[in-house]
Amino acid sequence: MSPGTPETPGSGATPPDPRTTDPRAPSRPEIVLALDYGLRRIGLAVADTLTRAPRPLPALQVIGDAGPGERELTALDAVARGLGAHRLIAGCPYNADGGAHPLAGRARSFAAALGARRALPVHTVDERYSSLEAEDRLRERRAAGHKRGRVSKGEVDSVSAAVILERWLSGEGRTDG
Repeated sequence: MSPGTPETPGSGATPPDPRTTDPRAPSRPEIVLALDYGLRRIGLAVADTLTRAPRPLPALQVIGDAGPGERELTALDAVARGLGAHRLIAGCPYNADGGAHPLAGRARSFAAALGARRALPVHTVDERYSSLEAEDRLRERRAAGHKRGRVSKGEVDSVSAAVILERWLSGEGRTDG
């Protein structure tokens, strides 16, 4: 192919980049914070829309038996502010059959409350099997010698948040339209 000649579909060209073809994609790089909502811990991961490489952060331990509440919202508000987050991505739990998990409504409400505090858009992603994928990744890292010692539940939750964020960045599993 000569320089300046446009490639035609089916000519072996690389597929279009969703960052430039997805109308929901931000026009400038943004910091994105992902949450893996749970009653005992909230896994966290961060990425930017330019490099698209999620990084797990330390999970937030939930205090009390009632699940996440005001204390956790305040702590996550500080995390989002400190990172300069532009968007929130929340994992929304679904059952294997596709039906909403009993925690789905709580996860959406919690993410919406956090988004409202920061005036940030909130997107949801189907988080089905993200914890299993996170456990597999951590097991592989340990087998390869990159991780020593036991894997904590908080690490699994935060790697799960990274999986959720990867899914959102690739356009997979979005449940918010």
